[in-house]
Parts: sequence; structure tokens; C-alpha cells
Amino acid sequence: MIDILLVEDQQELNTLMCTFLEKAGYQVKGVCTGEEALQFFTEEKAKLVILDVMLPGMDGFAVCSAIREQSSVPILFLSARVEKEAQMNGFLLGADDYVEKPVDMDILLAKVGAFMKRNYDLKQKNTILGSGELSIDKDKRQVFLRHKELTLTGKEYELLLLFVENPGKTLHKDFLFEKIWGMDSFSENQTLTVHIKTLRDKIEEDSKHPKRIQTVWGVGYKYEEI
Repeated sequence: MIDILLVEDQQELNTLMCTFLEKAGYQVKGVCTGEEALQFFTEEKAKLVILDVMLPGMDGFAVCSAIREQSSVPILFLSARVEKEAQMNGFLLGADDYVEKPVDMDILLAKVGAFMKRNYDLKQKNTILGSGELSIDKDKRQVFLRHKELTLTGKEYELLLLFVENPGKTLHKDFLFEKIWGMDSFSENQTLTVHIKTLRDKIEEDSKHPKRIQTVWGVGYKYEEI
């Protein structure tokens, strides 16, 4: 498994970004189309996907959706389309972050480092965490509901883990946002609301009447074991 799959159709930028990331110590595979990306990911896998939105043929949104059907690997979108609608669409499809073009390579490297540290470097001794019908393998970053594995995005996984580790506690929206996205994140607080919705869709029997992740109006959310 490589560290980063970079999907960028501008060959010069693709080469530049690959070189920059490789100098930082990462093993990188650069491809120029969504079709190439899916073929490579299906066969080889990667720890992180950096994905341009505007691609020839299969666009980045479609690639993200297809990857999410088989993996919860962190996905970071690159795009000159920074309008709220485009970003919200990306998050709803399973993206973990959104970086504006032209890309500031130092910021990109910082985000990549944060993803790698959070998802792969921080190993904990107690790797299996049970919560009613849910169980979390923290070492493998896998989540099971009634023994069936769920496919979560990186941020959905981190949110769920934070909730499960704090059952019955009301967690303020600002606290959740800071813990998952960080104070220096360029994401908006609305991102939290989107991720709560998509997480509920995956772990609740009825996401419109959630029993696990409950809204504490005007404050935040509370997780209850069932």
C-alpha cells in the first residue's frame, strides 16, 4: 500500500505535487484521470487520496463516491470551485477536507501530515471498543454494527469514536469541531452538521429520529449507547 494517491489532470501540477510530497517522505502515485485512480485504488490501495474535482471523463465527485463504496480512506479534495454548494456536495459524498486551488503546498503538506498522524500513527493499547450493538477496532479503524462492517469516512470515524468514548456527555459543537477539524481548519462549522447527518444515516435505525447521536438544541450533541 502506498501513502498517497494523487489524482490531478494537469500533468505539470501533478508532477510538481508528487515531487513535493515525495521530498517530505511520502510514497506517492500520481494519475491524471478518475478511471486510472479507481483502477489503481482497487488493486493497490492508498492511505490517503488527494483528488481534483474537475477531471476529464469521470469527475472527482464520482471518484469519491466510488471509493466510498469500498473504503473509508481519508479523501482530500482539490478544486478552484470553492462555492458552498460544491464543498457541501463533496462532504456529503464522503470527502474529509477541501483545499482551494491554486494550492498552497505548505498548507497541503500540513493537512496531509495531520491526516497521516491521526489515522495511522496514533496507536492505542485498547484497540477494541464496544458500545451496545456497535464495536470499534481502533487499531484497524473499522466499525461494526451488529457484526456487519460499516464504511465510514475518516471524519465520520473520528466523530463516532469521540462520541463512543464520551457516552452520555453533552459535547458542544465548538468542542467537536475543534477536536475533529482543528482550530486552524479552513472548513466551516456547517461541516460538522453535514457529518453528523451522514453518520446518523449509517448508524441509526431511523436517522430522522436518532437514538444514538441526540441533538441538544442550542448546545451540541450527546451520544447514548443502545
